[in-house]
Amino acid sequence: MRRDPELIKLKLIYPKWKKLPGQTTFNLPPHGPVVYAASLPEYVDVSFTDENVEDLDFDEECDVVSISMMLSTQVKRGWAIADEYRRRGKQVMFGGIATMLHAEETLLHADSIFLGESEGRQEQIFDDWRKGQLKKVYNYMGKQPPIELVGPARRDLYKRELYNHKGVQMVDLFHASRGCRFSCYPCAVSYLGGRCFRPRPVEKAIEELETIDNNRLFIVDNSLAQDTQWEMDLFREMIPLKKKWISHTIEDKPEVLDLAAQAGAWYVYQAVYDTSDYIKERVKRYHDYGIGVEGTILLGLDNQTEDDILRLIDFLLKIDLDLAEFTVLAPFPHTKAYDDLMRQGRIFDHDWNHYNAGQVVYQPKHMSPERLQELYEYAWKSFYHDETQEEKMFKLFTNVVLREMEDGTYRPRDRKLVNKTFGKTVDRTASKTNLF
Repeated sequence: MRRDPELIKLKLIYPKWKKLPGQTTFNLPPHGPVVYAASLPEYVDVSFTDENVEDLDFDEECDVVSISMMLSTQVKRGWAIADEYRRRGKQVMFGGIATMLHAEETLLHADSIFLGESEGRQEQIFDDWRKGQLKKVYNYMGKQPPIELVGPARRDLYKRELYNHKGVQMVDLFHASRGCRFSCYPCAVSYLGGRCFRPRPVEKAIEELETIDNNRLFIVDNSLAQDTQWEMDLFREMIPLKKKWISHTIEDKPEVLDLAAQAGAWYVYQAVYDTSDYIKERVKRYHDYGIGVEGTILLGLDNQTEDDILRLIDFLLKIDLDLAEFTVLAPFPHTKAYDDLMRQGRIFDHDWNHYNAGQVVYQPKHMSPERLQELYEYAWKSFYHDETQEEKMFKLFTNVVLREMEDGTYRPRDRKLVNKTFGKTVDRTASKTNLF
């Protein structure tokens, strides 16, 4: 069959990165590449490889290569991939969050880099490519497209069978808004997406949710707790879809939590930054509505001494968290943390592979880097001393399976996979509730 001469064959790549030791390892289907793919012109034929779950074939036929990078720990691998393709005579474009954070270095390995959000901008880029006039930089930072242009992601590009953990289907990623009106010290979101909260029209968000076959979702918005009315409208419209979802912070007002629970809130990420009654009560309020809580705990801030960190770790064991995720401060470029620590000469490690939020790359204020590393490792061991991370995750998973059984969205094929891995736990639990 002859190939359409107007068709451009694009190889889209998501580079692999080294996972942190000692933690439960699983791969979620990446969101950035398939959102980008949805913004491409119809005449661009996309072949996608997520290098975290399959090998990359450099010999696969393509006209042009696009590398999507989200994490700083991906950039060195992304650069190496680009260097190999360019050695073979292919032109390489870069985009994604990590490209924006590491633009100057990435330029050294690229024929073109794209900075900003992709909707409405790709036709011009591929027209330039066809003319042999591809620009070195397409910079749309601070020039966000209308949020109404964001359409359903190209989830058809996923190889679904590769996104299982011990036979259990992982969550799909979805976003209902962009931008963030908060400006947290270690976060680059205000640089990347602006300080203005930009919610998608609720009907557009629901339209995309209806296209997602997977019942389990991770809503990756920076924070859903930015516009109460929009948040409640979104949850209300989600109720009939019977999805089960994870998200970052939602508001803990009773009317919001009630709608979130009805809409399928599975568990939320809650920053735990002190040992106050406010945090303890907030966790309890989530639980009162049947919503699990994964605490996110950042270690190594300048206001933390060794004693502060030890007290915080003890506190976590008393507030009934379902899961906890510990990180050390990673001073990513274009954050206030990076600017402050660079100005003070406290960053001693500039290897981007080490910017994984699990390795100390700077001099803490109140302790040695080695001691902070020890406390980070102690935090993980202490919290998961009596139950492993995987055992706690399975408890949350069992809860959501039971809820799926109750509303008829549980898939029988999953039962076989779960039982094969974990025994008859789910079947025994379900039988007690007359769900079979």
